[in-house]
Amino acid sequence: MSADLKWRVRRAGADDAALLSLVANAAFLDTYASALDGGDLLAHCLKNNSVATFDRWLVDDTSVVTLALVDPGGAPLGYSVLTAPDFPIDIQPGDVELRRIYTLRQTHGSGIGPALLEQARIDATRLGAVRMLLGVWEHNHRARAFYERQGFSIIGTREFVVGNEMHTDPVYGLEL
Repeated sequence: MSADLKWRVRRAGADDAALLSLVANAAFLDTYASALDGGDLLAHCLKNNSVATFDRWLVDDTSVVTLALVDPGGAPLGYSVLTAPDFPIDIQPGDVELRRIYTLRQTHGSGIGPALLEQARIDATRLGAVRMLLGVWEHNHRARAFYERQGFSIIGTREFVVGNEMHTDPVYGLEL
């Protein structure tokens, strides 16, 4: 992407589920195509990045979905999803999960990732959260370094399935 790329971040609305599904699948494939089995990637995307999945989050009062878009034009570049936490660790009152935060690879270094994370912090605080949790693939060193630079630290692990593959991922936490 060119250095003069203009983008904006906004809260996703009820009509954005198809757009979110598209960018979710593109970003997941972009991130993991060279690292995971193609059949497992496809199974994961079909199960977890469907329009119906985003429809559920968009109507859930405990979830916040945010989009990063080209401005003008509105093509999706990334997104984030905050939800109630679903981890096999000690969940505390006031915990929220940053379930998803992805940007397309060509936007890395553009500031979109930090902007999505900052908006997630603002939204988590608005939801009454005091701690943000997230899980990340243990071999995604770029993402792990990003979260650690932002102040997240490892507080546990979880098993995460992609297709037929089981992964043990670190769970990070950040006091808000």
